[in-house]
Amino acid sequence: MIGQVYHVGLTVSDLDRSVAFYRDILGLRYEGELLMEGGETEAMFQRGNCRARVAYLNGSDQLNMPPVELIQFVGDEVAHKAADLFTTSISELCFYADDADAVYQKLMEQGVECLSSPQEFDFRHDGFGRSRAFYFRDPDGIILEIMQPLDD
Repeated sequence: MIGQVYHVGLTVSDLDRSVAFYRDILGLRYEGELLMEGGETEAMFQRGNCRARVAYLNGSDQLNMPPVELIQFVGDEVAHKAADLFTTSISELCFYADDADAVYQKLMEQGVECLSSPQEFDFRHDGFGRSRAFYFRDPDGIILEIMQPLDD
């Protein structure tokens, strides 16, 4: 009945700034932008005169990964709430990396707010393996994660 994840949508305050971050800093491939407007858009978002700029970016061609959908509502002020790992919501969007330490270093050089350095986790006893991971924030403060699976 329900299949694979089709995309992951994030509401952003400045689409151009967010596209630049996800494309230029994280290295996702920009797939294009569209403008949503009209009766269907108003019904879907439950708001009259709703217009939304929507951009799609994706990661590696080698990974079967749904695209990131960035949404900026045109003419509407976006409410800014601090992302919080301990509040019911989507807590973070996680990206695969071959080298978490190299990604961390690049993000730090770009002035990206990282919540910690890469940490190593061992969940082999639970059947999930080992990994290195860390959290960081995008320009709107949305929490993102980098995870590097480690070979045993």
